Amino acid sequence: MNEQIEKVEQSSSGLDANVAGALCYVFAFFSGILFLATEKKSRFVRFHAMQSTLAFLGLFVIQFLLSKLGPLAALNPLIWLTWFGLWALMIYKAYSWQAYRLPWVGDAAAKELERPLTG
Repeated sequence: MNEQIEKVEQSSSGLDANVAGALCYVFAFFSGILFLATEKKSRFVRFHAMQSTLAFLGLFVIQFLLSKLGPLAALNPLIWLTWFGLWALMIYKAYSWQAYRLPWVGDAAAKELERPLTG
């Protein structure tokens, strides 16, 4: 299930939550981790930060492993294409105030919303 979030929410950074959510994807899992560590206010931003971290860290690991497996390294361009497509889609979805759930990692990221925020 994909959710539309109220369009007035702000993040701990002072940015609108949709802008902060989009920024969670800009530097793949690096920016996801940064926002996970710093966001204390917005569940929307924490969702996108967790999803970015899980999705792009997973793709990074897959790509690394494939590059070490000889003939399977030929699949790396497909992983890069997937990476870029997800990157562009998720920046758009977050900026559009959508808590779009990616397959597999979206549910894990949504569980992050169930945890109480501290701070």
